[in-house]
This record gives sequence, C-alpha cells and structure tokens, in this order.
Amino acid sequence: MASFTNYLFSPTYHLSIAHYFLIFFLASSYPHTSKLHFGDALPNSKPCIDEERRALLAFKQDLTDPYGRLSSWVGQACCQWKGISCNNITGHVEKIDLQNTYTYTLSDFDREWDEMEISSLGGKINPSLLSLKHLSYLDLSMNDFQGILIPTFFGQLKSLRYLNISHASFGGEIPAHLGNLSNLNYLDLSEESDHCLLELPSNSLKWLSNLSSLKYLSLEGVDLSNTGVSLVIAFNKFPSLLELHLPACQIKSLPISLGNVNFTSLLILDMSYNDLKFPLPEWFFYLTGLRKLDLRGNFLGGPVPSEFQSLKSLEALDLSFNDLEGQIPQIFGNFCNLKTLNLANNQFEGGIQELLGGLSSCPNSELESLDLSSNNKLKSQLPASLGMLHNLKYLNLYNNDMSGSIPKSLGQLSELVHLDLSFNSWEGSLTEAHFTNLTRLKYFSLGKVTRNPTLPIPLIFNVSYEWVPPFKLHKINIGNCKVGPAFGAWLQSQTELVFVKLAATGISDSIPEDWFMKLSSQVEYLDLTSNQIHGKLPLQLKLPNALVLDLSHNQFDGPIPLWSGDNMVRIKLETNSFSGTIPLNFDQKFPKLESFYLAENHLHGTIPPSICNMKHLCTLSLRNNKLSGEFPKAWSLLRNIMIVDVAYNNLSGNLPSSMGDSGSLFMLKMNNNNFEGEIPFSLQTCTSLRNIDLGNNRFTGEIPPWIGSTAFLVSTLRLRSNFLSGTLDLSLNHLSGQIPQSLSSLTFLSNLNLSYNNLSGEIPLGNQLQALPDSSIYEGNPFLCGFPLSIKCFEDGNSTPKDPKDNDNEDGNEKFWFYVSMALGFIVGFWGVFGTLIVKKSWRYAYFRWFDEIKDKATLCVRRLVCQE
Repeated sequence: MASFTNYLFSPTYHLSIAHYFLIFFLASSYPHTSKLHFGDALPNSKPCIDEERRALLAFKQDLTDPYGRLSSWVGQACCQWKGISCNNITGHVEKIDLQNTYTYTLSDFDREWDEMEISSLGGKINPSLLSLKHLSYLDLSMNDFQGILIPTFFGQLKSLRYLNISHASFGGEIPAHLGNLSNLNYLDLSEESDHCLLELPSNSLKWLSNLSSLKYLSLEGVDLSNTGVSLVIAFNKFPSLLELHLPACQIKSLPISLGNVNFTSLLILDMSYNDLKFPLPEWFFYLTGLRKLDLRGNFLGGPVPSEFQSLKSLEALDLSFNDLEGQIPQIFGNFCNLKTLNLANNQFEGGIQELLGGLSSCPNSELESLDLSSNNKLKSQLPASLGMLHNLKYLNLYNNDMSGSIPKSLGQLSELVHLDLSFNSWEGSLTEAHFTNLTRLKYFSLGKVTRNPTLPIPLIFNVSYEWVPPFKLHKINIGNCKVGPAFGAWLQSQTELVFVKLAATGISDSIPEDWFMKLSSQVEYLDLTSNQIHGKLPLQLKLPNALVLDLSHNQFDGPIPLWSGDNMVRIKLETNSFSGTIPLNFDQKFPKLESFYLAENHLHGTIPPSICNMKHLCTLSLRNNKLSGEFPKAWSLLRNIMIVDVAYNNLSGNLPSSMGDSGSLFMLKMNNNNFEGEIPFSLQTCTSLRNIDLGNNRFTGEIPPWIGSTAFLVSTLRLRSNFLSGTLDLSLNHLSGQIPQSLSSLTFLSNLNLSYNNLSGEIPLGNQLQALPDSSIYEGNPFLCGFPLSIKCFEDGNSTPKDPKDNDNEDGNEKFWFYVSMALGFIVGFWGVFGTLIVKKSWRYAYFRWFDEIKDKATLCVRRLVCQE
C-alpha cells in the first residue's frame, strides 16, 4: 500500500490546486487537437502530413526500443501511432508523448525493475523533429538516454508549450538555447540519477529570462549552488508561475531583499533537500497564496518563525527532517485549510494539545494527514480532541515519548487508514471502543521493540475473544503489548494481511491453522517472535510472496516444516523445540535464502551438503543442537557467506580447506565440537574474518602463523582446549589494554611474542606465562609491569604512579578483548538492521513503503546482496 503521506506530497495530489489550472490552460491551447493523452486519432481526422511522417520515422530510427513500444509506428496513418496526436483540421503533428509509464510492484521488485529499464527508450534524438513546425507538446520523461546532452535544436522548436524530459538520464550542460522557447508554459528538467547530472550553462540562469509564460518549472537535481541572488531574480520574472520545484539543488541561501515580488501567483513551492537555514527572507512570507510548501530535508534549526502565520492558505506543509526545536507552534493550529502537516524528524518538545485543539476547532477541519513521528522530546498525552479530526486518514506518532492512556475518541476517526502509535510509552487498555468506527483502517502499528521483561506489560488489548473488528488490515505491527494469551477472533478475522509482526505479545496459543493457511498465499513478512506459541507447524506449505519468516523464541516442536518460498530471504526458527533432521532439499525450496537460523533446538543428524548450493546464503546459525558428522565440503560455492555458527554440537572431522574461498567470511564459530586435524591454512585468505572461535575441539598441529600476522584485524580469537602447539606471534600489531588472564591458560604454546604493541598493566600470573621468562617477548610495551620485567607494578597494577588528573581516563585501559567484542557487537548489530536498507535495492524500497513515514527517494542503483543478521 503506497504511503498516504507520499501521495499527498506527490505532484498528482495537487491536481486540485495547480494542475487543474495547467490542464485547463493547456487544453484551451489545443482546441483542435484530437486527444490530450495516449490514444488513437479520430476515425474521420485528416491523415498526417507525409513530410512529418518521414520525420517521425527518422526520429524512431535513432532510438533504441527493446520493449517494442514504437511497434505501431508503421504505415501511412502516423496520427494513429501510439504517442502521437495530430490536429484534426490541419493534420499537423502537435504532440509526442513517449513517457515511460511502466510501473513496478513489491511482489517481485527486482524482476519488474529490470523490465521497467528494458521498457525505456534510449539512443539519440534525431534533428528531424525540426520538421514538426507545429509541435507544441514533447514528453520523453522516465526513459534512459544514458547521459547524452540535451539537444540544442530543442531551442528551435518555437511552437513548444510543454517540454518534459525529466528522469530520462540526460546529462551535461543545459543548452541555453532553451531560452528561445518563449511560448513554453511547462518545463521539467528534473534528474536524480547519480551518473547523469545536469549543469547550468556557465552557472547562469539568464537563459530562463525569456520564458515569461512559464506556469510550471522543475529543476530537481540541477546544481544551483553557485547561482546566488540570480536564482530568485530569475524566478521573479515569471508572473504566471504556479508551480516551482527545486528539490536537491544544493541551494544554500536565498537573497534577503527582493524589492517587488512578482511571482505571488505561486501555489506550489518545493525546496526540499537543500541546505537552507533560518532566517528565511522576508519576501518568502509574501507568497500568501501558497497551497503547498515543502522544506523537508534542509538545515532549518531553532523555533519556527512566527512569520509562518502569514501562510494561512496552505493546504500542505512539510518541515520534516530538519532541526526545529521548541514547542510546536500554535499558529499551525490556525491553518484551517491544512490537509497535510508533516513535522517528523525534528527536535520539537512539550505537548500537542494546542495544535490538535486548534485544528479540531476549525469549522470544517480539512486535515487528512498528520505526521509528528521521531520528535523524541514530545512527552505529552494524546488529547481527546484528536477525535474531532473527522477527515484524518493518516496519523503517525511513531518514536516519541508520549505516555498515558490512548483516548477512546480515536475510535471516532472513521476515515483513518494508517495509524502508527509505536515507540511511545502508552499504558492502560485498548478496548473495542478504540476501534468502533475505524472501518477503513489498513495499517496499525503499536508498542515498543524492547522493554524490561521483569516488569508487567503496560499496554493491554482488553477485547473479548469473540469480538470481530470493523476493519480488514493489510499490515499489523505490534510489539511488547499484551495481545494474548489466545489468538482471538479479531486476529483470526484479519485474512488480508501481507505484513504481520506480533512480537512479545504474550500469546501462548497454537497458531489457528485456517488463518495461517489463508495468510500463506499472500503474506510477505511474518514475525511472531518471543511469544509462547506452541504446537507443530504444517509440514507442507507454499509461501510464494514471503520474504521474511521469524518464528524464533517460541515453543514450537516437531520436525522442521518442509515449506517452499521462491522469494524468501530470511528464516528464523531458533530457540524452539524443533527435532528431527534438517531437510535435505532446503536449497531447492528456498533458492534465494540469505539468512538461516536454526540455533537452540533439538536437531540431530548431519548438516546436509545441499546447504552449500544456497548461493545467496550469508548467515548460517545451527548453534546448540545435537548435529553430528562432518562439516560440508563444497564451501567454495558459498561466495556470499559472512557468518557461520555451528558451535555446541557434536560435529567431527577436518575443517574443509575450501572455507578459504569465502572472501566475505566475517564470523566463524566452530567451538565446542569434535573437529580435529589442522586449522586450514587457507583461512588466511579470508580478509574479512574478524571473529574466530575454534575452542574446545581436538585440533592438532601448529598454530598457523597467519593468526599472529592478522591479529590487529581480528576482534575475537579463541583457540583454547585443543591439542595445538607452536608459536603465537602477535608482535608489531596495535594491541592495547591489559593482557587477558585467559592467555596464561594456553598450555600448548612453546613461544609467545607480544612485543611492540601498546599493552599496559600487570602481566598476568599463570603456568604458561611463567614458563616463558624471556622478557624480550614483552619488549616495546613501555606500560607493562611485573615478572619477568624489571618494572614493578604499583598497587593499582600500573607500571607508573597514577596521575590524579588521569582518573577520568581510567576506563581507557580496559582489556583489548572487551573493546573488540563491543566493536563486533556494534558492527554485526548495525549491519544486521541497516545493511539491507542501504545496499539491497528491493529491501530498501519494501521497507520504506511498509513504514510510510520515511519517504526519502531511494537510490536507483543495484548493488550485490548483503547479509542481514
């Protein structure tokens, strides 16, 4: 479901404002045009001019069209070609509309995105278009011209009134010749591709000065950082301008004074994602006719200026992703025309009673979308006046510090579609009255991700088992709220869900089979973690759309179900009571699987060799089961593997040398098994390896020398309780802190070299270190003390008296292994949550559309899949 807020701030939403004016104007400009959009010419219309038909064919010949979009461009009747419109009386071509209208969905994003790119036109723009003397409309947007320059001959198409070449991957300098198009009403040069950025000719906007008839102008992504005062002076020459879009143009400031403001007809102003700061110039607030103002993603800091009160005609205001502080201004409550108010991701504090009280007191409140999310200093309770906002469709209060009970007046918001109250400190009960009239609700999010498990759950769903709500949700996200102990009828009635998260909700029931089977065909994300759900799962089930399945930390038993999901990327079944063996053909059932968690169960048997066929696998966690036999050998097939944890099993045999083929391997935990033989020398090629635990096995042979030479990269190294021998050379690294006491228990060492590091404190006492009396192994560590060095330790274990002013820095001498363990935890945790969002295209889009309030435009580049913890 597309974000309601995104919709409100999209160009389509404002058809009711400026676009109606534009459409009316453009339509009135073409009284004899057979059609305004795609379609065939009228049956009795005059056939097209032969010279113009030949010009179109020459234009087509220079284009690349892998999708065959121009397949209708054959024959004599060019006015019937797709994308071509002619004048019904004269037969002249007046319109070319070749916008790429292919759209994608989330169900198979990667495939559909590739198809959208394939459907793009490309190639060159043939000057034969100059033969179309009556061409007034040209749209080549959303195609891919791979960075070619905008043709200079466009400036000779004197009849053009509409030119849209946005997001078509043009690059280089904008031709100043476009300034010759004095009849132009609509100009869109937007571009957001990282490799095709448009530039101003000589950093000048003079070419715009002749376009005095403009009603719509968009320069999104064009670098305007060096335009200075000329930026606004140029726009001040457009008295008829209705819409001005300048997002992501690197604008740092605006001129303080302007004299006469000549573009007061402006209805829509978008200056989002620039570098603007307060104060805004005085003339800015003379634009009293503004209907939409978008200033999100700038550096606006401090309180909101009182001058905003002059913009009372606003219907949409977006100040999100800034550094605004103080109370939410009461003046916003007086904007009775507001349909959308977005103040998310700022530093507002205090309450929202005055805002909601003002908005609800408007004679006919128009507010449809309210986003106050991620202002974590908002500490107020939610006032009952919320129920007076009868037109509200989107309410997002995510990630604040609101507390108290949720008012029952919430149930009066009969138009509500999206409700997010999560990451607050609510308490009390939610009853049937809270949902009485929410017949349109599709998205519901409530609760926190973490809480103190020793304390009672502060928020409880207090509804009867038989209650059936009036809504059919598509997405539900509830965490740390008491929903159980049973799967009530209200949950079982939700059969249209595609996103389900019910984490730590106190459910101690078995999953209703009918409900689960209905969801399986459509669900994309299913997370029931940290409950007490029990019973056996269906053995055979297809999950064609599922991306994530998380049933961890429950009480499921029986065999691992043999489900299938062509799109599944993460399966988490750890910390249950599953038994039996791991299915042999998991690689065929889940061909795209990236993360596989089966730790903390009662599984036995061997690890199937077919796991090595899962070429996308990043994480394999089989820790603490009863697995036996040898480890799979065909490790070279797992090119993306990052984390392997098979600790605390009964595995045996040698580690395969092919493990060294996994260049992305980050964590290797094989401890507490019965592995034997030598540690593979090939592991030295795993340059990303940071955490190695091979302790409590039966490894023999010498310690590989590469362990010492790469110690400065390794966060955790554990080799204890094996049958290893030889030398451990950790010299010439950057190790700091104290020598860990556990090092003295490595009885297999014949030599140890810790010289030339930054170690400090007392050398630990123990059998092994006492047997290595050579002081040279500690050389180059001036802050070490104790035997066998001649430097004595003081009572605090330091080699030198402690300076009192160093008291505040004593934490800096904590053990090296503690620091690196903390670093490892941060790295794994951070990339586990955010790695997919940053790198993997499909997950990034899916997440930002699931959690609609985050609406930054995602990058269009595709990179290699990365593992998610």
